[in-house]
Amino acid sequence: MKNGGSAAAPKTRPRKDAGPGSKELDRIIVRGAREHNLKNIDIDIPKKKMVVLTGVSGSGKSSLAFDTIFAEGQRRYVESLSSYARQFIGQMEKPKYDTIRGLSPTIAIEQKAASKNPRSTVGTITEIYDYLRVLFARIGTQKCYQCGKTVGRGHAQGMVSQILALPENSKVLILAPIVENRKGEHREKFEDLKKSGYARVRVDGVVQDLENIQSLAKNKKHHIEVVVDRLAVKQDQAFEGRLTDSVESALKLGNGQIIVHIPGREDLKMSEARSCCGIAYPELTPQLFSFNSPLGMCPDCNGIGTLLAMDPDKIIPDRTLTIRQGAIVPWKNYFIKKPRFQNDHSWGMSQLKAMEDQWGIDFDTPWESLPQKDRDLLLYGSDDREMTVSWNSAKIQGEFTRTHEGLIHTLMRRYRDTQSESQKKYYSDFMSASVCPSCQGKRLKKEVLHVHVKDHSIKDVTAMTVREAHEFINGLDLTGNQGLIAEELLKEISDRLGFLVNVGLDYLSLDRSGPTLSGGESQRIRLASQVGSELTGVLYILDEPSIGLHQRDNIKLLNTLHHLRDIGNSLIIVEHDQETMEESDWIVDIGPGAGHLGGRVVAQGTPARIKENPASITGRFLSGKDKIPVPEKRRTPEDHGDKWITIVRATENNLKDITVNIPLGLLVAVTGVSAPGIQPHQPDPLPGPGPDPPRLPIECGPP
Repeated sequence: MKNGGSAAAPKTRPRKDAGPGSKELDRIIVRGAREHNLKNIDIDIPKKKMVVLTGVSGSGKSSLAFDTIFAEGQRRYVESLSSYARQFIGQMEKPKYDTIRGLSPTIAIEQKAASKNPRSTVGTITEIYDYLRVLFARIGTQKCYQCGKTVGRGHAQGMVSQILALPENSKVLILAPIVENRKGEHREKFEDLKKSGYARVRVDGVVQDLENIQSLAKNKKHHIEVVVDRLAVKQDQAFEGRLTDSVESALKLGNGQIIVHIPGREDLKMSEARSCCGIAYPELTPQLFSFNSPLGMCPDCNGIGTLLAMDPDKIIPDRTLTIRQGAIVPWKNYFIKKPRFQNDHSWGMSQLKAMEDQWGIDFDTPWESLPQKDRDLLLYGSDDREMTVSWNSAKIQGEFTRTHEGLIHTLMRRYRDTQSESQKKYYSDFMSASVCPSCQGKRLKKEVLHVHVKDHSIKDVTAMTVREAHEFINGLDLTGNQGLIAEELLKEISDRLGFLVNVGLDYLSLDRSGPTLSGGESQRIRLASQVGSELTGVLYILDEPSIGLHQRDNIKLLNTLHHLRDIGNSLIIVEHDQETMEESDWIVDIGPGAGHLGGRVVAQGTPARIKENPASITGRFLSGKDKIPVPEKRRTPEDHGDKWITIVRATENNLKDITVNIPLGLLVAVTGVSAPGIQPHQPDPLPGPGPDPPRLPIECGPP
């Protein structure tokens, strides 16, 4: 074999003898590969085998696997597409080589973050969540989020009674929904409504005359409701009769649904199909269970689960200071630059003076020593409690009675209202991500979270670890129609969960955010997805799939790789792990050095032959001839000043309030089984009145 190939390399016949039925196509034949630091190498890689490319870091393994073989496979696939499709993909550069034959369709599973999208989760990446949505939509039981009873059918008279219970003279609009979250101009519907005698509609929340509607954006989703009647609530029979007629007409026009709009209040949605406690519940569809859809997402956080909110710890970073010393950063200039009240006649300073004089707040007491009621009053407002502010300026003089809005509410209002980018940046410095108070970080509407399968909501299932969810799905005992409907869904969900267990990811939760996954975790998730696809005849190229995986769990990964091989696929794995090399069918050792010293095939063959090859550095370490010596004497903390870093009460992700002492000046290894997090750490709750959270210091010193 050219360029250092061992005697164990598979023999190839001359290229001129190779025909379409040649046995050469049982292997990938690469001739003259020169990408990056590759030295014009020739190599034959057996197909339908588990092949490991190894060698020192920087020797050219990835250049051969990804930048040559995979890149050429992708380029040939793109060239097979029509010219129309290729214009959207762009031209792919051809790798530097003379000949590549026997190439199968290629899929690369590299080490990279699964997704930077905050909406991405383990469940959505693996498509398990899509199957769960269908499962809950088809066999879920809707519960009322007020009384907890199963939602039943509603009727017109009950809706009339609920409207009559409103305060006297309350103005209401009876609306019939005819378009819900659908794209289009909907001209025909508007024309039909005119012919039917209707005069007004509410389009995307705005009531308009039908005659004044020009056209709607064709590619935007719209909500359209017909104004059936406008009423002021009265307690007499004539009004009740008119209201009953309007409700019945709206139910007929809205296919069993109506909306009661009361100015200044949230709309009341009522339905004949699903109603309880005067609340209309939507029809159960898979889209309803998606936190990426307007139908299912929490309206306050738009399905993210978190909100940016003002953080008291950023507004008051040093609680040992007094207000007059600048403890409250947005008020710092009042006191630091102008230390005396009488020197400042601004409106803001006048309010602060009124708070001190009339409410007795001591601006000379450290913030941490102020009574909780005074801190809450300054940060969250005085509600109905008023103060008299004296203000004397060049244009305005007098006394004004007003309440205190609260610094947190003031900063948030100014952040939303300002058009200045510099001001937005200033206010954003006081903000942190916090759990959405409406959905408590669950991302979905409350009516969605009260759909249950065996007393579990879809959020309960996704909050489980993969192993717990696998056991729950396998333990579901469904009978009758439910069993028939769910049979295939449960099988698909169980299989996909099982693949995640097999690659050592049983500790992840399905709602784990995609951006929090490590490169190794995201790679194994994609590997599990490929196993689930059951493709054959494919060339998989993997980049160190064992990285981040504890040796205890390595056998699970190897079993998955063997399964992919056994169903008829070829695997090329760039790897340094000893156990993976021992379990492979073929090893290619690239080297002998890194950079310009590498790029050659030093040896190739079965693991046993690689161990016998004296030219292979990898073989010498696999056979035990070379090894890293264990130090006879270890360094101790005392040798380096006995200095330590102490991490006190760490609670990030799944850490259980631990305190750890780590010596400085030493090489410290942190190890353990693969389980970096049961579920992602949730941000602190939305700031609000209450005791101050304890501060967790990170200190240096002796243990």
